[in-house]
Amino acid sequence: MTDLRITKLAKVLVNYSLELKQGDKFRLRASPNAKELAVAVYEEALHAGAYIVYTSYLEELDELLLKYGSDEQLEFASPVEKLITETFDATLSIGAATNTRYLSGAYPKRISLAQKAFTEIWKIFDERSSKKELRWCYTRVPTNADAQDANMSLRDYEEFVYGAGMLNDEDPVVYWKSEAEKQRKLINWLKGRDKVVLKGENVDVSLSIKDRTFEECAGKINFPDGEIFTGPVEDSVNGWIRFKYPAVYAGQEINDIELWFENGKIVKEKASKNEELLIATLNTDAGSRFLGEWGIGTNYGIQKFTRNMLFDEKIGGTIHFAVGATYPETGGKNFSAIHWDMLCDMADSEIIVDGDLFYKNGEPVI
Repeated sequence: MTDLRITKLAKVLVNYSLELKQGDKFRLRASPNAKELAVAVYEEALHAGAYIVYTSYLEELDELLLKYGSDEQLEFASPVEKLITETFDATLSIGAATNTRYLSGAYPKRISLAQKAFTEIWKIFDERSSKKELRWCYTRVPTNADAQDANMSLRDYEEFVYGAGMLNDEDPVVYWKSEAEKQRKLINWLKGRDKVVLKGENVDVSLSIKDRTFEECAGKINFPDGEIFTGPVEDSVNGWIRFKYPAVYAGQEINDIELWFENGKIVKEKASKNEELLIATLNTDAGSRFLGEWGIGTNYGIQKFTRNMLFDEKIGGTIHFAVGATYPETGGKNFSAIHWDMLCDMADSEIIVDGDLFYKNGEPVI
């Protein structure tokens, strides 16, 4: 029997997150392991009047490509994916991992090469998304693989995932609209400001947000959600940051990452595990050593680190930096084939904006 929360999630995704309407061209992309949610979303999208294209995603195919593909095959970008990105109104991706470490045997430089192949497609995606021409959302369904990464049983992980989306509530949308209001108060306070100083045990960084816009995240683009973010002025970032939590890239875990910035660029990096992957990824292209995003987690209902950034970057009491591509709607200008989030604990830290205390010991104080 289908969990009633899956049906509820499908309704939220179609009607609230993506706001599908009559005549929308909608791409639904899902792992076969997400069958129940994919079917529920498909049915709800039909009721909304959308024209639906379904595409499947198999982890094994990426593994095979990286192991046996020629450089030319790695550099091939799907014209079908390009057409969808250029012409569709909405897209939803549903993750459902069977093995979160399936790319652990791939060479970092081959992963980087494959990422570059989608540079043009990602640029089109970012441009259309920033203009609200393309609505998109990403979510995940609970699996044993994700539960194991989070050190939970599958049953406990299901409760965590559905609880994070407020799907036990009678009407989850009421909560997410309320969360949006709270986020807008923070965004309004930050509007028009410039100099930011982040200081604490794990961070000593200055950056500028002059003429940049913070975006609210209340279930529209990710589900579940809970953050505000912007793109820092590209050449303004200076200082040092340590990411207490492991970062995961292409299914591989990189531990104890430290980054040093000078005039926006990462000039030094180190990690205690998988440093080769860290360096190769930062060397992907001209934009991959600059920040594309600074985000602040606002979901204090998520307090457990799960090794899945869909949830982890939302943790109240953390910030995240993403190296690589920015979101144009923030005013950011950095472009890259990568966008990689790394999570920093702010439990004993401060954020000072134009000399005013904005955030202390894990939460806003305004």
